[in-house]
Amino acid sequence: MALTNGYAQYNNSKVMTASPAELTLMLYEGAIRFCNMAINGIEQKDIEKSHNNIVKAENIIDYLQATLDMKYPVAEHFNDIYNYLQQRLVQANLKKDVEILQEVCEHIRSVRDTWKEVMRINREKGKV
Repeated sequence: MALTNGYAQYNNSKVMTASPAELTLMLYEGAIRFCNMAINGIEQKDIEKSHNNIVKAENIIDYLQATLDMKYPVAEHFNDIYNYLQQRLVQANLKKDVEILQEVCEHIRSVRDTWKEVMRINREKGKV
């Protein structure tokens, strides 16, 4: 119990001290983790596990989409990506389709990797 509590405190501290950029990165990581857990649920024929984890990934994408600052032109591009990911997650959930989830996961990994590169460049420029 103490180990679990310590881990929860560590994670809470990590979130509370993270920059907005780091929080966004954590959200991408979470969405990837939930997609992988949903894939695992489908492979184990655990419908509830797959459904719950797809919904968690959908919630993250919803949040990322809702927090877009549309005054920047790139936000429209991200909005399109998030719309597509939402549609695919719904299809994956309805069909319990591993291939769709793998596709979504690849897209999220690509966005995450781009985000990490932006963070690195900004760090080097002293913007973070």
